[in-house]
Amino acid sequence: MRTILRWLLRGLLVLAVLGAATAVWQREALARLMAVNSLFAEDRIVGNFSQMGTLFFSTPLPRGEGPVSPLPQGAPMTLPEGAEAWIAERDMTALVILKDGELRYEDYFLGTGMEDLRISWSVAKSYLSVLLGIVLEDGDIASLDDPVTRYAPSLSGTAYDGATVRNVAQMASGVAFDEDYFDFWSDINRMGRVLALGGSMDGFAEGIDATFTAPGTQWQYVSIDTHVLGMVIRGATGRSIPELLTERVLQPLGPEADAEYVTDGLGVAFVLGGLNMRTRDYARFGQMVLDGGRANGRQIVPEAWIAESTAASAPTAEGRESYGYQWWLPADARPGEVFARGVYGQYIYLDRERGVVIAVNGADLDFRDPGVHATNLAMFRRIAEAL
Repeated sequence: MRTILRWLLRGLLVLAVLGAATAVWQREALARLMAVNSLFAEDRIVGNFSQMGTLFFSTPLPRGEGPVSPLPQGAPMTLPEGAEAWIAERDMTALVILKDGELRYEDYFLGTGMEDLRISWSVAKSYLSVLLGIVLEDGDIASLDDPVTRYAPSLSGTAYDGATVRNVAQMASGVAFDEDYFDFWSDINRMGRVLALGGSMDGFAEGIDATFTAPGTQWQYVSIDTHVLGMVIRGATGRSIPELLTERVLQPLGPEADAEYVTDGLGVAFVLGGLNMRTRDYARFGQMVLDGGRANGRQIVPEAWIAESTAASAPTAEGRESYGYQWWLPADARPGEVFARGVYGQYIYLDRERGVVIAVNGADLDFRDPGVHATNLAMFRRIAEAL
């Protein structure tokens, strides 16, 4: 009898512990879901964009023990006329400008500071691009024209069956995916709720079964393509993106501070937009790309890959902005001009002819209004010309 009672008590204790754990999990999941639903609220967006690691699952990207890569102070620049109004209108939180590797302008706005880890959104896609070039050089991926299913076999039978690594790198997979950030039921927002509730990003990608055209025939901005590119890199190397990016890109760059990735509930990095770091470190990354993949006396990314990935190659429509491998080019791109771009006003803009890097973070709720992006590019060009 005592034995039976002992086991009953143990069983009740286990149930109590499980119940308490479930309650905690539910509270945390509810908090993350509420964070998603209020992430872009006008009175919260600035603060939210500097504390994403506390709102979602996240993993650190340690800077390591190496020295911080210098950003030597150059002669302070005077911003072009109208720039101060532009900064205010675009709800900018940070602006860092480099010329020939020297820091020429740096300021922070809306109550933020230089130590904030700021969300990159889709600027993170360009980080994955340089990692793809490294993995290709290593031989882990044999060819850009390999099918994605060679490295991510779980995508067999999905909308990605038949797409190549090149297709997803160029956003030309042909996969149907609704990228409307202002539609609660769009694919991009459903994906955000999966992320918040601790679901699987891989599982989300594996559930996509619709296409609108054959792979490689038409460009369409589809963020889930970048997640699939991450699946390919993970499958090819047997390693996580945070490990690879930290070891092969970030630590050799000598950042000022640890960065972090937002992850899903299984610890898989949100590679299409979940990178968080200081704005100065975004500028350091831009400088490395401007210098052909070289920083701190070493070749971090193959120079040939930098050239290929930042050239217009995707099947975009004539007269519109061009796309390379997770990099943008203006419709009227000048020689050496390329940029990474994220929603709500995140940019790393490069003018390689003039040796200029401009890193911007923002909380611009009107980022999709007609003319906003063109105004931003025009100001970047004016800044580059003024240096």
